[in-house]
Amino acid sequence: MSTSSNGAIPKHDKNSSNSNVIAAVTAAARSSPGERITLLVDNVRFVIEKELVTAHPNTMLGTMFSTGFQFVHPNDRGEYEVAEGISHSLFRSILDYYKTGVIKCPPTISVPELKEACDYLLIPFDATTVRCQNLRGLLHELSNEGARQQFELFLEEFILPVMVTSAQKGDRECHVVVLLDDDVVDWDEEFPPQMGEEYCQTIHSTTMHRFFKYIENRDVAKQVMKDRGLKKIRCGIEGYPTHKEKIRRRPGGRAEVIYSYVQRPFIHMSWEKEEAKSRHVDFQCVKSKSVTNLAEANADPPLEIDASGNPIAQAEVRPEVRAQFRADGDAAAEVQDAVAVVAVDEAADGVIMLNELEQAAGGVNEDSGND
Repeated sequence: MSTSSNGAIPKHDKNSSNSNVIAAVTAAARSSPGERITLLVDNVRFVIEKELVTAHPNTMLGTMFSTGFQFVHPNDRGEYEVAEGISHSLFRSILDYYKTGVIKCPPTISVPELKEACDYLLIPFDATTVRCQNLRGLLHELSNEGARQQFELFLEEFILPVMVTSAQKGDRECHVVVLLDDDVVDWDEEFPPQMGEEYCQTIHSTTMHRFFKYIENRDVAKQVMKDRGLKKIRCGIEGYPTHKEKIRRRPGGRAEVIYSYVQRPFIHMSWEKEEAKSRHVDFQCVKSKSVTNLAEANADPPLEIDASGNPIAQAEVRPEVRAQFRADGDAAAEVQDAVAVVAVDEAADGVIMLNELEQAAGGVNEDSGND
């Protein structure tokens, strides 16, 4: 180090010496262990360096310890209880992400369990961050995440405009059929299909048709629509008429059109808020069948129908018995009392048993004869 004639250190030498001091302090800080934190997971303690988690601020642990705001507070022993519901063996594997950037899923842990834990801790779950022996399970979870993102695009680009069109017509539900790009729909205006397809909405998209080919994708789509607040969601495959195949004449000259059907996926959803009230029946508007008028009570009885829908014939009292009833006013009153105990014998196909009536009438004649 050179000095001037008055013994002062040159300016450029001062800068170099300060740089050397700063480099030495930084190296010492790197070589010395940093601040350590103790994480308590499933009653197991994990002691790690704080800078490991703060290096990933987008994760839950990184957010907890990289900001000045304390999301969690330590217990009496200075430990942080985190990752509630996650086993200690699974958390040990997740810590590899903070150390190496890659999680190695052990055979004792299922892929869905690892995926759920990563979602909870806000750790990316993809092919670059997860290594797994069970490739089918890994690819299944990756496909579910990809299907969710893909259907969100389909929903915004294709399905939502169709739903808005139905809503503008006053409808509160929508039935959408997904056709191929080259599908041609040619219906006869005079003889359209009679299955209600005229109320369906159609979307021409081969990409969406391929998406709904897999039942797992349909399940993901239903969950996405459910999360968006829709109800009565159905997804499946159904036949859809594309063009007229032939016309057949039925007896009487009536024409019947036969259409050619193709199997295409469909989506059905509803946004009705008062569907229970829509099916409600106001019984105050139903006409009462109770008899409140004496004239109606004396009129002919209503026609009764059996379980097969056939009218039940009303049994009549023989004329000679009626003549006996009119013979004497007092005797008629007594016979009227006897009518109250008359029953219909089901074994006799609903025929009124007149034994008691005849006995009552006979008794009246005998009494009148004695007089």
